[in-house]
Order: sequence, then structure tokens, then C-alpha cells
Amino acid sequence: MSETAPVLHGLPTERDAGPFDPPRRITQLRAARPVSPMVFPDGHEGWLVTGYEAVRRLMADTRFSSRQDLGVLHVPYDVPGMPAPTEPSPQIPGLFISMDPPDHTRLRRMLTGAFTVKRMKQLEEHITEIAERQLDEMARLTPPVDLVKEFALPIPVLVICELLGIPYADRESFQTNSATFMEKDVALEEKMAAYTGLTTYLAELVTRKRADPGEDILSDLARRDDLTIEELTGIAFLLLLAGHETTANMLGLGTFALLENPEQADELRADPELMPDAVEELMRYLSVADIFFRYATEDIELCGETIPEGSTVVVSLLAANHDPERFEKPGTLDIRRKARGHVSFGHGVHQCLGQQLARIEMRAAFGGLLRRFPTLRLAVPAGEVKLRTDMNIYGVHGLPVTWTETAR
Repeated sequence: MSETAPVLHGLPTERDAGPFDPPRRITQLRAARPVSPMVFPDGHEGWLVTGYEAVRRLMADTRFSSRQDLGVLHVPYDVPGMPAPTEPSPQIPGLFISMDPPDHTRLRRMLTGAFTVKRMKQLEEHITEIAERQLDEMARLTPPVDLVKEFALPIPVLVICELLGIPYADRESFQTNSATFMEKDVALEEKMAAYTGLTTYLAELVTRKRADPGEDILSDLARRDDLTIEELTGIAFLLLLAGHETTANMLGLGTFALLENPEQADELRADPELMPDAVEELMRYLSVADIFFRYATEDIELCGETIPEGSTVVVSLLAANHDPERFEKPGTLDIRRKARGHVSFGHGVHQCLGQQLARIEMRAAFGGLLRRFPTLRLAVPAGEVKLRTDMNIYGVHGLPVTWTETAR
């Protein structure tokens, strides 16, 4: 690999190449050195992985640990009020995204039955009904409206609340806390208060379900005698956040991308059979869950570079999904592209458990939106759309849209 590529000092987050492309410095670095050293704000000499092949190899290699309690995981950007870490973070019970096998395997196996392709297919009609009802509500409003508030957020929240057995009436509280927890620039004190509020709520919820279970995923887990309340709470926290934050941001940012590529939206309206491929392409193109961390448990060779034991390794799924070595003209949204093989759902043992659910939600939501609102357009210039560069899951904070007519 090239030794002349400049070493990054901190992770670039500003979308200076446009709202749908990786930051320019990350694109330049991927071309020069797809596995590259990076100096973190606290002085740690870690690594950034941006190439498609390197990202796939890393995420399939369990020597790159997901645990936070083995060694210090350094943060590649400044967090207000957060001192530089000097010791590992404690393991959070049930939070299997931050575990390695066999602990990860034990907990994830308990959920695989709930998220099988067959079970998700059985839910597809009901999810479509949820999307259509929300579109009915939006059609009754007088434009302009915020598409995030009226469409992108309610649909996945309604779905995940129903699946997990969380009262939809509690949504404002957990949405506020989850948004605060996911914000990069919020003070540590405020972030921890949001986390405590959310986990306290969920601990009370799973305790009630253990005493009086219903017909939902959390109740199924609560019936098990090999899970503690703390583990149930951690699992509920992960499923709730992952179950609505990522899909909501895909719906908001995906609509923005389609409105900025109207010929693609027109093709989808004309041929709804293209929707499954369109969803995969939007997943690749946008990669809203971009940045992940790993800890090198030993010296590991990766695509010609040696990553020393103890290194914090930052992985950019967006950069990998925009790698021209894997995808032709990756900066172009092409709904006819066969984009399967993208890494937006991760890769390896941590590949997203709810990916089939997300696909069904996006197919139902985008399909209904394009059909019902044939004249949908932005109500503000594209440059005024506020991007979520301050959040751990990328998207738009709001998307003002308008239309002149609706259809059934």
C-alpha cells in the first residue's frame, strides 16, 4: 500500500462532497491506502478501514473484537465533557452487539426465531397496512409538512413497538432519550441521563412482562429462566434503538435521495417490481449506520498492513459501499443496480439481525409514498435540509416536502 497517504488526525464527519457521499478526505484516503493509520484526538495511534475488501475481511475476523471491556476503545472525534478514556468500559449485560462469541452467540441465538425470513414474510401484509395508515394520515395534512415527523419516524416506531410489546403511547419519551443518546456532540452528563432514563423504563417494562407476559418478542424472552432482568433490559435497549433509528433515517434520507434523483423515482413509480433492488441500492448508497469500532486482540495483518494489538480500529461502511473497486460509479444512485453484497447491514457474526424486517418496512413505505404522492417534492432548497452529521446514525433532522395532489 502507499506510504505517501497523509495520516488523518481525527475522523472527518462533515459531508463536504454532498449529502450522500463520504467526506472527501475519506474518499481520497480509501484510494491511496484503504487500511490506514489515524491519530485520535487523545493521541492514540489507531486505524481507519475504508476499502470494501478490507472491511469485509475485518468484520469476518473475530480477532477484531466488538467488546469494550478488553482494552480502551478510543473515540475518533471530540465529545463535550468526555475525558480521554484511560480504562476499558464495563460490559453491559444483554448488549450483544458489544460481545464476542460465545456470549454473543448465546444471546443472539435466542432471537433468531423471532427474525427469520419466514416470520418476517408473514408480517409483511401487516407492515404494509401500518405504512398505508400512516400515509392516510399524511394525506389529510395541508402541505408543506415535515416528512420525518409524519412518515419516516412513525412507521418504524409503530412496527417495533408492536413487535416488542412496547406501548406506542410511550414513544415520545423513548424517542427523546434515544435521540439524545445517539447525538455525538451532547455533553456526557446529558447522554448518560438519557441512557439511564431509557434503561430504567425498559427494566420496568421487562419486569412487568416477566410477571405477566403477552404475545410479543420481549414477552417471549421474559418467559425464559436463563435470562436476567439486566440481560433482558440490555436486549430490549438494543432492539428498540436498532429497530427504529436506522430504518427511520433510511426512510427520511432515502426520500431526500429520490427527490434529488427524480428520474429514479419516476422509474420506480412506473415499475414497482424494481423496489427490492431499489431498497438494496438505497442501503448501499446511503449507509446510514456508517461508523463501527473494533479492538485488535493481537497483531493482525489486514490487506498488507499490520494492525498492532490494542489498536482501536474504525470501520467506515459508507466508504466501503462507495468503493469503485467493488461498485461501478458508486456515487451514482442506480435503482437497477444489483447492489447485494453491500455491507450496510454489516458482515460476519454481527450482521444485522433485523435486516429482513428493515427491507420489508422500506419496500412498503417507499412503495406507498411514491404511489400515493406522485407530485412530492422538496419544499425548501436542498441545501437547506439539515443533515444529521451530529448523530451516530446519519440522516436528516427534518425534510420539508409539499405536493399538489395525492392518489390511492
